[in-house]
Amino acid sequence: MCQVPDEAVRLLEGVGARRLRHAVALLTDDRSWDADALVRATAAPRRAIDALLAALGDDLQDGRIRPDRIDAYRRLAAPLLLADPVAHLLPEHAGAVAEMESLIAAAPRARTALDHVAATADTAVRRALLLGARFWLDSARLLCVGDHDLTSLAVALTHPGVEITVVDIDDRILEFIGEEADRRGLPIRCRFADLRLGLPPGAREWGDLVFTDPPYTPDGVTLFTRRGLEGLRDHDAGRVLVAYGASEGTPALALKVQEALGPLHLAYEAIWPDFNRYHGAPAIGSASDLYVLRPTSRTWKALGPAAAGTRIYTQGPQALEAPDRPLEPTVAEPADLLVGEWPKGFAPGTPRVHLATWLAKPYAGRTGDVVIALPAGYDALLPRVLLASRAERVRVLTPAVLPRSLKGVLSAVYHLKTAPGEIVASRVAPPGGTGAVLRHILDRPHGRVANSWREGLIRHATGDLTKNQARARIQEAAPWLGDATVLDLPAHRLDDLPDAVRRTLGA
Repeated sequence: MCQVPDEAVRLLEGVGARRLRHAVALLTDDRSWDADALVRATAAPRRAIDALLAALGDDLQDGRIRPDRIDAYRRLAAPLLLADPVAHLLPEHAGAVAEMESLIAAAPRARTALDHVAATADTAVRRALLLGARFWLDSARLLCVGDHDLTSLAVALTHPGVEITVVDIDDRILEFIGEEADRRGLPIRCRFADLRLGLPPGAREWGDLVFTDPPYTPDGVTLFTRRGLEGLRDHDAGRVLVAYGASEGTPALALKVQEALGPLHLAYEAIWPDFNRYHGAPAIGSASDLYVLRPTSRTWKALGPAAAGTRIYTQGPQALEAPDRPLEPTVAEPADLLVGEWPKGFAPGTPRVHLATWLAKPYAGRTGDVVIALPAGYDALLPRVLLASRAERVRVLTPAVLPRSLKGVLSAVYHLKTAPGEIVASRVAPPGGTGAVLRHILDRPHGRVANSWREGLIRHATGDLTKNQARARIQEAAPWLGDATVLDLPAHRLDDLPDAVRRTLGA
């Protein structure tokens, strides 16, 4: 009998060879396999699969072992026997998997600058099933810290009693999840957040459980986990579930992440290898592990204010290895306030605040003229930093471009001039009618929209309105509002706001 090539035998030796032996088993069955499909099926890194396929040489034909060579490889083939805690439940939820496949296919395309890689449909459903098998979900609250994988929809489809909040920086994802949840009557609310700057007020100490699939860098995993902890209301029984993966050949990367999590003093209740599978990320075997983390009493003492790293991604302008592009000051005239990160020694004596502070609460000092430094990678914040201001004139130094859909909302507050690298916004006089109520809302960006809307409606509506009547009109026009502020509304809701206000005035 012909021998298996020596290089193939070498690759299939050792205790870590089961994934590649599983690949051999698949190559001896009746279907053809390409490298990407083998990566997804076995969770072996793409580099290892490529090496195996190259070592098989002429024994490989049309994506499978040649029929006359199969017997030589049978002794080297082995199934993958990783323990999956919920695989036995999946057949009962074939409908949910099919629905998730449709949702994932229709979802917005991945953004590499945000490290997006879509999880498979059965992964999203298995996440939901694991939550239901491990925890009592009746009347529970789940906070999804980032949700490009649509885990929120999978949980809502399989566990209708769970109340869910999604926070994400990608307005497209928030719109997609929000519209699909509305269409199906699912209890999901969506909030905008740049997690580098903090959680929205309504998400803090809100959830019982947290799920996150963060950027796979030490700072990214730590930041998203920290925000998840900040979102827990149950300090004793709450859990944070984190998806994280590194290549089997680079355990030092996983060690760096675990060391970065160390100061949070979390108990590792479980780590399920290769639990999450993806349409992409072949370098890590298109798979990641699932961590179940439980805070301890020391966690809450360690969780205090901490400066968050901004370079949390693996790609794009805010990637770990992206080149530094220091701000070149271009403020020609004096300013009352500088917002963001500015060089030391620039404009001495001018007050400064961080972006996080600017967005978290109203600035108490004089703000006739404000200049904001908004670096690359913070594009989604551009309309929010403008709306957060009460200044007469705001100049934003940024490579970002204002979304066309939000220019209508912003025009209720500002006259806008744009030029390469900057946007100048000059405050306009309050309009009448619908514009007066809208302006009343937008002039109070840090407060709950429902409260300022009610006040503005009572003040400007024709005829007398009671508070209850105003609340009823707002609820009918904007059932999605909840406790949102102007600054954490998703972009599509901000875009909807003028029409919704108009409906409450015309009721």
